[in-house]
Amino acid sequence: MTDTAAVAVLSDIHGVAPALEAVLAEPDVRAARTVVLAGDLLSGPLPRETLALLRGLGDRAVWLRGNGERELAASHGDPAAPVPDTVTPWAARQLDPADAAYLAALPADVTLDVPGLGPVLFCHATPRDDTEMMLVDSRPERFAEVMAGVPADVRTVVCGHTHMPFVRLTHGRLVVNPGSVGMPYGRDGAHWALLGPGGGAVTLRRTPYDREAACARIVAESGFPEAAAWAEEYVRHTYSAEEALAVFGPLDGR
Repeated sequence: MTDTAAVAVLSDIHGVAPALEAVLAEPDVRAARTVVLAGDLLSGPLPRETLALLRGLGDRAVWLRGNGERELAASHGDPAAPVPDTVTPWAARQLDPADAAYLAALPADVTLDVPGLGPVLFCHATPRDDTEMMLVDSRPERFAEVMAGVPADVRTVVCGHTHMPFVRLTHGRLVVNPGSVGMPYGRDGAHWALLGPGGGAVTLRRTPYDREAACARIVAESGFPEAAAWAEEYVRHTYSAEEALAVFGPLDGR
């Protein structure tokens, strides 16, 4: 049974339109009253197609700015702007000026009232920074530091960025990462989360889809010169959680 009061959270799509299509077809996403788009949405091989799909959500969508949006907008305005990869400047060139301006103006966070959970703060990486690392095994002191500025009445924080889903209770506050729709670490499939309202439920979800067909579509439709290699590394292959933690762990202050 679907629940029209629920909130779906989609993060780190990274321009993988086939993965997004699979998630948007989920009954719980189609029925959700709100779909929070938690950043890093378009920086990937099919940015225009992904943008069109997200715009199709209309007023149900709540858009947030992640480092991907910030970097896309910067690269669109200045092709020499520093970016972390080769797909970002290419994706930036696929956007209209109005698209880049829209991404640059998005809020970094939003607080919504979710039935059963009360005020929930949504952001990309952490409430104070769009690239900061907050991991399932981060030290309690790290969580206390990162959450220091969050209002006391906010007892749930939802973030993305690391592409690894988790739910952790720390310092009396629930921290949720929905994982990545387009570039998951840990398990394949498109990852997302569903919040409330049944007793304040938080459910991590995974949507399988045809990754071989997705890779073929990316190669055929993208136009990104490195599309085949990108699809091989991030769509056909899935980095393990252990590999990701080995890279990200030293960046969380431990």
